[in-house]
Amino acid sequence: MGASNFLGKIDWHGLVLSPLLWGILCGAIALGLLLPGRSNRIRWPGLVMAILGIGLVLYDLPMMDLGWTEVWTFRVLTIITLVAAVATVSMKSAVYAAIWFALSLLGTAGLFFFQGAQFLAIATIIVYAGAIVVTFLFVIMLAQPEGRASYDGVSWARSSKTASVVTAALLVALLTVTVKQAKPEPLPQKRLEAVLKTDHHVARLGNYLLTQRLIEIEVAGTLLLVALVPALPLLA
Repeated sequence: MGASNFLGKIDWHGLVLSPLLWGILCGAIALGLLLPGRSNRIRWPGLVMAILGIGLVLYDLPMMDLGWTEVWTFRVLTIITLVAAVATVSMKSAVYAAIWFALSLLGTAGLFFFQGAQFLAIATIIVYAGAIVVTFLFVIMLAQPEGRASYDGVSWARSSKTASVVTAALLVALLTVTVKQAKPEPLPQKRLEAVLKTDHHVARLGNYLLTQRLIEIEVAGTLLLVALVPALPLLA
């Protein structure tokens, strides 16, 4: 009875016409077509489906009550995260998959920064991009001792210079437009109080962990130290 009432409240017409739903379906189909074992004839339609899916998801994102700079920053970080995640799954080379995985984590950390969660962003960069991905790369390199691969001889000198010039020009243009459109005004009292309450929240978190949760932190550190002991024979 409860399930029937729940299903009766769903707007099926709006759900079917939702770009977000079709974007998710296109993304799922694209991931299936872009798997490493597929041929290029199948992977190209998968790439088109992936672009279509990302476009539909971005189109259906709710409009935020922010400036155009903040909105496009969020959209660019979202695109980087989604594209890197798809590339991680679809890359045939394990090295490239690990690099794309690191880029996806950096995009996720950027979204955390955008939402004001500095601790989660830094933890994501340090733990995942800074430790786990580097470990993946070392394992991959040590597991392939046969020498240089074919992609090691590819030179990107010409394209890198062009890309650097274009990127620098876009960065200067973006900064110029942002500075010209900036209108500095004093914060209202309510917003100022909200900023003061959330400012330095990482410092407050550290103070909380090292005062009220000091014993738990010490126990966790001891367990991590004990976990290193079995690794010593492996190093020997």
